Amino acid sequence: MPLHVPPAPAPALRTVLTALGSPTAVREARTPSLLRAQGPATPELPLPVHVLDRPVQDGSSLTRLAGWRFLIRCGDRAVAAAETMLTADGWAFSHFFEGPYIASTERALRQAETMKQPYQPRLLSVPSLYMLTLWLHGDCTADASTGHPAPTDLLVPLAPAPPGIAAHRPLRVAELLPVLTHRVTAVPLLGQIA
Repeated sequence: MPLHVPPAPAPALRTVLTALGSPTAVREARTPSLLRAQGPATPELPLPVHVLDRPVQDGSSLTRLAGWRFLIRCGDRAVAAAETMLTADGWAFSHFFEGPYIASTERALRQAETMKQPYQPRLLSVPSLYMLTLWLHGDCTADASTGHPAPTDLLVPLAPAPPGIAAHRPLRVAELLPVLTHRVTAVPLLGQIA
């Protein structure tokens, strides 16, 4: 299997397990599929979530670790996801959620497993474009909580992708980052027109 899923920090996993075991946390979550799930729900495929605060004109990017996301599996499918975040006191459970990114993440991971080169999967969020990508990092031994997208890493936009960007089409960072840079820098200009 060419994917080398990094282990999540043990305290992050514990917070998710605690939340899954809490009827209050599950009941208060806006995740009907998690509430209706039959059988035990287990957190799987922990992925570090990095946020692309802003692309830089020289082709590099400024990213930061925002948390870890776990797919919550019940039976043979993921029914929701759980997000954790780093606080001053350590890792904390943030929230459960569902929606199109759950199935899209699973699809992108299956797609990545068929590639010949090994990768370390991560998630890269671009909040200003309402975009999430599966980031396939070429250095499988790297610390998953640090680093920036390398030009040869792959980004797989998850569905729904922004207009003009094809979902589930792997692109090298060197190809996609300039497009994102252009779009991110154009967003503030559009806000000034009003």
